[in-house]
Amino acid sequence: MNPYLHFVESIKAGVADAKPISASGKTEPVKSTSKVLLFSPHPDDECITGLLPLRLMREAGKQIINIPVTFGSKVERRAGRAKELTDACAYLGWTVFHGAENFQPLGVVDAVRILKKFRPEIIFMPHAKDQNVRHISTHVLVMDALRQMEDDFSCTVVETEFWSAMEHPNLMVEADAQTVADLIAATSFHAEEVKRNPYHLSLPAWMQDNVRRGSELVGTQGGDAPEFTFATLYHVSRWTRGAQKDFYEGGRNLPCGENVAEESRVTGKTVMIKDFLAKIG
Repeated sequence: MNPYLHFVESIKAGVADAKPISASGKTEPVKSTSKVLLFSPHPDDECITGLLPLRLMREAGKQIINIPVTFGSKVERRAGRAKELTDACAYLGWTVFHGAENFQPLGVVDAVRILKKFRPEIIFMPHAKDQNVRHISTHVLVMDALRQMEDDFSCTVVETEFWSAMEHPNLMVEADAQTVADLIAATSFHAEEVKRNPYHLSLPAWMQDNVRRGSELVGTQGGDAPEFTFATLYHVSRWTRGAQKDFYEGGRNLPCGENVAEESRVTGKTVMIKDFLAKIG
């Protein structure tokens, strides 16, 4: 008898049990002068890569504003996807800002106007090689918009991954089970999308694999892995004086809560979210 059979079967059974589940509810959005913008290529990307924004809201009181760059290629689905997006963000306590009219794709002029309107402290966007055409074009769009901002504009830039792994992530953010469940529930509001492909149910497995990769890419190759079960990887840099610059060497691990694992068990430098924000501010 293979001792791991029950482990594998329990995963399969759990996915099957979760397929008919639907979520409901709303969270009162945080209102703050400290704003975080998510430039999301499609409705649902905000949830899939949304671990760090969710922690920034819950632990640091940041206002999270999602900017949908497109509503997908199917014109007949755009209004429906906009409604699903609004519901998903409302569940998490985020707001949605439509930067273009009639569900049209966001342009550089729109992105510049949004940056000037909100003056965000932090922006999120896909990395430059995130495989999907819209993810790559979103990266190009936001970078073009940043180059058109005045020289005194600065913000922290956080690059995300989904379709293709980043070569050099420098931040691994831990998620506890409740937070992972919240992200799955929020993704499930994109009902027609997960109906054709229940990718929300594979989010835990993806986040487990991120721990495997991040342990050596963010940490030290050949070193001990941190005691994380779920995580998301990011690359953090600073936009200042018209250029994107890294502002720390090596990688950082951002664990949950205040109880940090022993340093000998955590590769890379471990920081709490308040220390992370002090560094990037």
